Amino acid sequence: MKHLGNHARFSAIAAGLALGTALRAATVVVRPALAEQPATTLQTLLDKQQIQDMLVDYYTHLGKGGSDFGAYYLPDGVIDVNGLKGQGEAAIADVYKKVAAGTPKRPGTFRMLLTNVLVVVNGNTATAETLWTGINSPTKAGPPRFVEQGTERDDLVRVNGHWLFKLRVITSNAGLQPMFAKLPKTP
Repeated sequence: MKHLGNHARFSAIAAGLALGTALRAATVVVRPALAEQPATTLQTLLDKQQIQDMLVDYYTHLGKGGSDFGAYYLPDGVIDVNGLKGQGEAAIADVYKKVAAGTPKRPGTFRMLLTNVLVVVNGNTATAETLWTGINSPTKAGPPRFVEQGTERDDLVRVNGHWLFKLRVITSNAGLQPMFAKLPKTP
């Protein structure tokens, strides 16, 4: 076996270090950015689940009428549905009345699916983003139809152990109802 000289040994070590550094840099580059997510604790996991449960409960009432949606908001909470805005419980109820009046009546069963839910908890505040899809099933025998889809961005605050909306921004990406075409566009 032939021994490497000092120069060859140094070159091999330098090449190994360069390769190791390049591999380390490559792993750093392909890692997803986690800057928004604080450290996961048992409390943040519980908070995220409470927020997701609240979102599901909230969406369960859509299209059924009679729900007190204002109870999900801070007293000065804001809703923005495609530019139709309301602040405070009475104004939020008014937004829902206007949306209900402008929504076409659909036969059968209407449901909302919530997907791609991302919740970030920072102590007593949180943000939630979700993709929502409205599905209508006119009959049990026929296939369901996708009727609308969009995104939601929420700012939430924990008050007395309960998560409440501070701001909800709901944006339709497909199936926009005609009533929203008349509203001014928000940036």
